[in-house]
Amino acid sequence: MSILKGVNLYLIGMMGAGKTTVGRELAKQLSYGFLDADNVIEQTTGRSINQLFALEGEAGFRQIESDVLAQICAFTKLVISTGGGVILQQKNWSYLRHGLIVWLDVPVELLYTRLALDTTRPLLQDVDLKQKLRSLLEQRQALYNQADLRISVSEEETPTKVATRVLEAIPTVLK
Repeated sequence: MSILKGVNLYLIGMMGAGKTTVGRELAKQLSYGFLDADNVIEQTTGRSINQLFALEGEAGFRQIESDVLAQICAFTKLVISTGGGVILQQKNWSYLRHGLIVWLDVPVELLYTRLALDTTRPLLQDVDLKQKLRSLLEQRQALYNQADLRISVSEEETPTKVATRVLEAIPTVLK
């Protein structure tokens, strides 16, 4: 499957959108490597995302995230799942643009179902999870819209099905 000719594939979208799970599946189908940017950040710093948020604040974390992204984009033949907020920093777009950017667009209700029991996400330590997800999505929607490809995900779809839809849609956006 050489439709991307070695170009990296970046998955963006809200936390809980399935970027890591779908990313692994895409990497398998493309015969690409797979990287979860958050895992790379944790390996590089020796700290969890939660610890980094606590120690560095969101701004400090976003700087580390940008540095890691800058290093990742030097490689090829990778599917990269990014953190949900990676799109907030303008400079990150210059890194993402090295590859093809796919937005996994998942409805808030489904994100809520997936994240309701997740205590590991620093931005979700909030009383009203659904409202928090809604406001994060509203803040980020215009940025996510800048992706090369938008894949709307429904509840019944398996990660394999979503990955297949991404692969089928890639030729429609390649120049």
